[in-house]
Amino acid sequence: MKFEDNPPDAASLMMSARSFGSYDLPGALADLIDNSIKAGARAVCLTCDFAGGAPQIRIRDDGHGMSGTELRLAMRPASVNPLVERSPDDLGRFGWGMKSASFSQCKRLTVIARRNNEINGCVWDLEDVDGWRMGVLEPDEIAHLASPELLAKDGVEILWSNCDRLSEDGTLTVSEFNALVVHTRNRLALIFHRYLAGEVRGRRLVIKLNGQKIDPWDPFYRNHEATQELEPEPLEIAGRTIDIQPFILPHYSKLMANQYDRLGGEEGFLRNQGFYLYRNHRLIISGTWFRLVRHGELSQLVRVRVDIPNALDHVWKITIDKSDAQLPVGLRSRLHQIVEGLRRRSARVYRSRGGRLDRRATTSVWSRHARGGEIHYSINREHPIIEALLEGGDDEQKHAAAAAIKVIEQAFPVAAFGNDATARIDSIHQTLSDPEAFRSDLISALPLLLNRVDGDMEALIKLLRVTEPWCEAWNTTESVLREKGWLRAESQ
Repeated sequence: MKFEDNPPDAASLMMSARSFGSYDLPGALADLIDNSIKAGARAVCLTCDFAGGAPQIRIRDDGHGMSGTELRLAMRPASVNPLVERSPDDLGRFGWGMKSASFSQCKRLTVIARRNNEINGCVWDLEDVDGWRMGVLEPDEIAHLASPELLAKDGVEILWSNCDRLSEDGTLTVSEFNALVVHTRNRLALIFHRYLAGEVRGRRLVIKLNGQKIDPWDPFYRNHEATQELEPEPLEIAGRTIDIQPFILPHYSKLMANQYDRLGGEEGFLRNQGFYLYRNHRLIISGTWFRLVRHGELSQLVRVRVDIPNALDHVWKITIDKSDAQLPVGLRSRLHQIVEGLRRRSARVYRSRGGRLDRRATTSVWSRHARGGEIHYSINREHPIIEALLEGGDDEQKHAAAAAIKVIEQAFPVAAFGNDATARIDSIHQTLSDPEAFRSDLISALPLLLNRVDGDMEALIKLLRVTEPWCEAWNTTESVLREKGWLRAESQ
């Protein structure tokens, strides 16, 4: 056998790099921030400029920078062997990150690095890359392109121009660009929330986007008194330890409307339940059960933090864009057991929000009667919404409402409920888990309730405070009253 060189075509390979992974703008920027963290940066400044319809993006950090030799190595495609053992805090893997992330969004990548008063700059331009020709900037070009901050202090600055992939068709309006920037801010606040909060490296990482500092977005809401932080569990695989930390989030009745919306994210609580996989404290994937169970109403408050070291990248099959992973077969059984237990605990949170018959000074929907050894449940006719139905309309309508309530009581499925309460109590789901549905029902009921108190707003507020189900989710009830301007300062 004889051998001959058969190198790839430079332009074709570099254009193919644009499709490595499934980057969006937040994911691409996160990949570059990984490099900044590895370089010991304390601050990363991002600038997204619409520039009259020709967007430009700039990323600058204050890390230890790079020498000219190191910069050229970093610009080389596939500059790192993924099988080589790395530092435990290294967030990279393939040596493609900066290039593939950048080219997923732009055609021209410029990197300027300063270290020990030496400053160098290199450029890859996908429209002029034949024969692996990389541009090397002259000093005057660097002085023109680099920010004053980089010229004065060590670090790295990356410029994206000819950004043709910020949208599907390559065109963006100002409003679409601004919405993309807001989405990017929210995603970075989640991906790096542990770094932003100072939980890693003993200090806070500062990330600024267009001059505004990004605050951490903790998906587990650990600062809320109603969040349940359950027992952690370490698991061993391939000679390494994986840390499992489950959380049960507060019921929406314990949250203000803005808190609930923030925790639910763009897709809501139902889609954001599940595992949150972190690699070296950096979020990789969120809101997945890895096909162990289905997303369900009763488990939507469950979120499980999973911490893995970078030494297990090959086991979890971390993708090049760090946006996906696969659950190792050796962990499926134990994690399935953990998930089932958590789903039962989450169900109890919702079950506990149902009607209660043991609270004094509270008007319940149901009444319990024990007499002569027999137990009977009836709908409370003195509940204001029931009372309003029974007394509304003419005599025929009143009799019809009374008959309907009796039919509901007499048809109560005693046997089925008894069996479920004995065998599957954690699966019974009777109360609303969606605050929007709760709000909608309350708004529909308000005219009837207001009529019961002769239009007295103060009396209405007092009534709602002691009446199920509105007193059980007072934060949500209160937000509706505020929106309508019915809650005055003295009633708060």
